[in-house]
Amino acid sequence: MGEYNCSLLSNGEGNAQQHQRRQDQTALYTQLVISIALGAVAFITFCTLRPKWKGLYAARKRQKNAASKLPPLPDTFLGWIPVLYRISEEQVLASAGLDAYVFLSFFKMAIQFLAVTFFFALVVILPINVHYMHYSFPPGKALAVLDYSPNPNVSFATRSIHDLRPDAAFVAQDGSRSDPSNILWMYVVFTYLFSALAMYLLVTTTQKIISIRQEYLGSQTTVTDRTIRLSGIPLGLRDEAKIKETIEELEIGKVESVILCRDWKELDDLMAQRLTILRKLEEAWTVHLGHTRAGSTQASRERAQSRSAAREDAPLLEDGEQHEQSHVAPYGQDRPKTRIWYGFLGLQSRSVDAIDYFEERLRRLDEKIRTARDQEFTPMPLAFVTLDSVAACQMAVQATVDPKPMQLLANPAPAPSDVIWQNTYVTRSSRITRAWSVTLIILILTVFWTALLVPIAGLVSLKSICSVWPQLAFALDSNPISQSLVATGLPTALISLLTVLVPFLYYWLSTQQGMLSQGEVEMSLISKNFFFTFFNLFVLFTIFGTASITFSKVNDTLAGASKDASEIARKLATSLQDLDYFYINLIILQALGLFPFRLLEFGSVALYPINLIGAKTPRDYAELVQPPVFSYGFYLPQTLLIFVICTVYSVLQSSWLILFFGLVYFLIGSFIYKYQLLYAMDHRQHSTGQAWLIICNCVVVGLLFFQIAMTGLLALRTAFYRSILIIPLLAGTVWFNIVFRRTFDPLMKFIALRSLGSKPPFGDVSPGESRYEHETDRGRAVDEDDETGLRYINPSLIIPLEDVWLAKSRANGTSHRDEAIEEQDV
Repeated sequence: MGEYNCSLLSNGEGNAQQHQRRQDQTALYTQLVISIALGAVAFITFCTLRPKWKGLYAARKRQKNAASKLPPLPDTFLGWIPVLYRISEEQVLASAGLDAYVFLSFFKMAIQFLAVTFFFALVVILPINVHYMHYSFPPGKALAVLDYSPNPNVSFATRSIHDLRPDAAFVAQDGSRSDPSNILWMYVVFTYLFSALAMYLLVTTTQKIISIRQEYLGSQTTVTDRTIRLSGIPLGLRDEAKIKETIEELEIGKVESVILCRDWKELDDLMAQRLTILRKLEEAWTVHLGHTRAGSTQASRERAQSRSAAREDAPLLEDGEQHEQSHVAPYGQDRPKTRIWYGFLGLQSRSVDAIDYFEERLRRLDEKIRTARDQEFTPMPLAFVTLDSVAACQMAVQATVDPKPMQLLANPAPAPSDVIWQNTYVTRSSRITRAWSVTLIILILTVFWTALLVPIAGLVSLKSICSVWPQLAFALDSNPISQSLVATGLPTALISLLTVLVPFLYYWLSTQQGMLSQGEVEMSLISKNFFFTFFNLFVLFTIFGTASITFSKVNDTLAGASKDASEIARKLATSLQDLDYFYINLIILQALGLFPFRLLEFGSVALYPINLIGAKTPRDYAELVQPPVFSYGFYLPQTLLIFVICTVYSVLQSSWLILFFGLVYFLIGSFIYKYQLLYAMDHRQHSTGQAWLIICNCVVVGLLFFQIAMTGLLALRTAFYRSILIIPLLAGTVWFNIVFRRTFDPLMKFIALRSLGSKPPFGDVSPGESRYEHETDRGRAVDEDDETGLRYINPSLIIPLEDVWLAKSRANGTSHRDEAIEEQDV
C-alpha cells in the first residue's frame, strides 16, 4: 500500500478557504435535498393515512373528553391545516392544560426572537460581511481581503476572518478602505442588542404566563388545590389525629382529611405479583379458548356477567367442586401446560395444567392481599392534608410551619393520580443516596459521551479521517457529494439519533431517584436531557469538532484545556466559526427532515407490527390502541438546544442562514406539536406550567454562552478592548437571572391569595369540569365525590381485585368457570 500524505488533501494548506467554501455549498445543498425529500415523503404519507388511521392520529380527540370540544379536522388531504391554525391559545389552554400552553408559548417566544434577529442579520450583518469581508452570497465561507499580513507565508486570498488585526485595513469590493475597528464594533453592539431582546421577551412572556396561570389555577377549588404535602413529620406526630390538631392550631383553616403515608411495600409487592400472575392466567385462557372462538361468545359472556353482577364481594377464585367444572367446556384447543420447579435449589420440575396452577396462585395472592389490607403498617414522615379552602392551603405552603429545620415542611401536593405511591415510604436518607448515585452515574456517562463524540466530531474534518483511514479520506476528497454525506450528513444523523435514544436512559435514571410525583420526574428529565444535549452535543462537540483537531491530538487538547482555561475559550471560539455549516445542516435535518416523521409518529407506526405479533390477550390488544404518550422531557431539551445554537450564532458571519432555518424549525415545530398535543398524543400535565422556570434557566445559560463566545472571538482578533466591554454584559445577565428568579419564581410555584376566585382565562367552566378533567382523565364531579372520587390513598388499599379479561369484554366479578359453563350452554 502506498504512502498517503494528508497535507495533500484539498482542505489542507494552500487553497483551503476556496475549497472549503465550495464544500460547504455542496454539503448545504445536499442536506437540503435529502431533508426535503425525507420530509415530503413523511408528510404526504401522514396526510394520506390520517383519515384512515384515526385511532392513531386522532387518538386523544377520540378518547379524551377534554379534546372532544376541539373542532373536528376535515378528512381532506390538506384541509386539516387551516382548522388547526385557527385554534386559539384559549382553546389550547382549555383542552390541553397549562403545560401544553407553556410549551407552545416557548415556540412563540422563539419565533419572535428569531424573526427580529434574522431581520438584523439580513439587513445589517450580511451586507457588512458581503461588502467588507467578501462573504460569499449565495452561501460560502467568508474571506477577508487585507493589505496587512501578519503571516507572510499566507496569501491574501486564503486568509480568513481569524487573521483580522486592528492594524489591518479592510478592502471593500469597490476598492475603498475601512478601519476594521468600526466593523468589530458591530459584534459588540449586536451582542448587547440581542441579549437585551432575549431578556425582554423572557420577561414579557413570563408575565403573560403568570397572569394566565394565576387566573387558571385561582379559579379551581378541587381536592388537589386544597391539599398540602407535609413532610418531615416527627415520630411523636405520626398519627392522623395529631397531624390534624397541629395544622388546625395554626388557625389558617379547618382540616377535612389527613392521609398519613405508611410502609406499604409488602402490599405493593403483592399487587405487583398479582398483576404478573393475572397476565399469565389471561395468556393461558387465551391459548385455551382461541381468539376466534372466544370472540364469538360475547353475548353469552355478557349474560354471565349480568347474572353474577350482585356477587361483587364474592371471592375471585372459588374452591371445591366448582373448581373442577373448568374442565367440562369442550374447547378445541388442549389446556396449556406450564413447568414448575421445586425441590433442593429448584432442580426438580414437572408440567402442570397452566390454568389451574395460575388460578391457585391468584387465589392465594388474593387471600394475602385481603389480609395485608387489614393490617397496620408502619407510619412514615409524610402525609397529605386536605384543608377546607384553597386560601388555607396556599397560606400553609407559603409559610414556615415549624421552627425546627427540616421538620413539618409544607409543599403543594400533586394530583392524586400523579403520586408515585411506591416512593412515599422511601426514607429521606435513601432518597438522598439515590439522588447522589444518579448524579455520579450521569458524570460517568458524560465521560462516556465525550469519548463517543470524539470519532463523530472527527468525521467533520477530512484531516481527522485521514489520520485514521487515509484511503477513505482521499476517496472522499475526490467526490464532493460523498464527502458531504460523510462529513456532514452522517454526523448530523448520529447526533439526531443520540438525541432520540439517550433520553430513554435518563428517564429510567430519573425514575430511580425516589421522587414523589410524575411531575417531578418530568422536570428532572428535562434538566438531565438539556445538560446532555447542551454540554455533550454542543459544547464538547464544538471543542472537538474543529478541523485542527485530529484523533492523535485529543489528549493534548484535553490536557491543555485542563491546565489553561484560555485554551477552552480559544478552541471554542475557533470551532464555532469552523462548525457553522455543520449546525446549519443539523437544523435543516431536524426541521425539514425529521419533524414530519414526528408528525407521522414513525416510532409508533414502526413498532406496532412488532407489538401486534407479541400481543395475545385482550389486555395486550387494549394496550396497543392506547394513544402514544407525549413527554416534555423528550422533546423540550432538543428544542432548547436549537434555540441556544441560533442565539450563539446570531452575530457570526453565517448568522442569517442559521437564524433563517432556526425560524423555519420553530414555525414547523409549533404547528406539529400543536397537532400532537391537541389531537394525537396523550400527555399528563402534572407540573402546572413549572417547566417554564427550566426554560428560562436554559435560555439564560444560552445567553451566557453566547456572550462568552463573542468575548473569545474578539479576543482572538486582538480586539481586547471590545472583548472587555462584553464582560459587564456577562455580569448584567447573571444579575438579571438572580432578580428574575426572585421576582417570578414564587408566582410560578404558588397561587397568589388575590388570585383566588378568579374567572378562568378561557371562560367559565361548565358543571363537572375542571383542570383535572384534562390532567388526570377525571373531572371535578369525580374529583370531589366523597365515595368515588380521587383520593389521596394508595390504590393498593382500595382497588378492586380485577378478574381476567377474556375475548373483548372484561369479566368484572365473573369467574372463569361461569363463563365456561355459559359457553357450554351455547
